[in-house]
Amino acid sequence: MISEAARKNHEELFPNHKSTLKVTDPELIEVFDNFAFDEVLAHSKLDTKIRAILILASIIGSHAVSEFKIMVAAALNVGVTPIEVKEILYQSVPYVGMARAFDFVHATNDVLAAREIQLPLESQSTTDPKTRYDIKIRELITLSILIALGGVESQIKGHMRGNLNLGHGRDMLLDVITQLLPWVGYPKTLNALSCLNEVSPEVIPE
Repeated sequence: MISEAARKNHEELFPNHKSTLKVTDPELIEVFDNFAFDEVLAHSKLDTKIRAILILASIIGSHAVSEFKIMVAAALNVGVTPIEVKEILYQSVPYVGMARAFDFVHATNDVLAAREIQLPLESQSTTDPKTRYDIKIRELITLSILIALGGVESQIKGHMRGNLNLGHGRDMLLDVITQLLPWVGYPKTLNALSCLNEVSPEVIPE
């Protein structure tokens, strides 16, 4: 059974969503929804909008285009603007390459067109610095992309240091890694935890 907390958190992102997998693969969806939308969220201090932004970034790193389209719609439902979605995409290009980014640009445009949002966007982030995320959010976006990519531990550690220098403490970075777990899987999550422990070792009270 899907827990009440999972149902409520899922509904916030996906109001009135009719999942085909809930019909064809109900056991899988029950396990995933309880994990991703209840257990993982239970102790998080990230707000819903920031969480959606970082999940979108990680999905780009995972090259999961179909899921990205679904999560773009969810992100728009919780206050992420179309320009902010585009900013995540543009920021991802140096890390994933243009060949991969093109797929996500087309996917995003499909979602925006379906919502009758006129393209190109007015004051789009590449041409108006005022619409860009601040550096603290950009560093979290970059870190989320790198964690999902995997095999780039030196860069993960570098951007963890960057986040720490900007005031994001160890607890917050641990929160981010935990929120990405359902989307990127355990191996990449454990790699990220190892990087965090190298950059900012856990202090155990005596």
